[in-house]
Amino acid sequence: MVKKTVLFIALTIGVFSQDAYERNCVECHKDLPTTLQQMFKEYLQTYSGEENVKAVLKHYLRHPSKSISVMSELFIDSYGIKKKSRLNNKELNEAIDIYWEKFKVFDKLK
Repeated sequence: MVKKTVLFIALTIGVFSQDAYERNCVECHKDLPTTLQQMFKEYLQTYSGEENVKAVLKHYLRHPSKSISVMSELFIDSYGIKKKSRLNNKELNEAIDIYWEKFKVFDKLK
């Protein structure tokens, strides 16, 4: 009984210690051949600055479609278009902000 309680507490702490990006993005993307960092580079190359990238990501996650995806035809044909996000605005914005901070290159270039 004690072991089950300890396991439950450990799992609960693990779930709640993850941020919106870890909980909602990493989990689904972990089995894809293209990393989230590679996808970020595609978004940055296509849409440029922070404001545009965040806006298009939010729009795409709310209304996914092949016409606005930055992924290749081959990738889309193989893996399809993601399902519409069920995250509320707060979680979606938090996940996108974390994603931006994690992979932005502007402060890392020297």
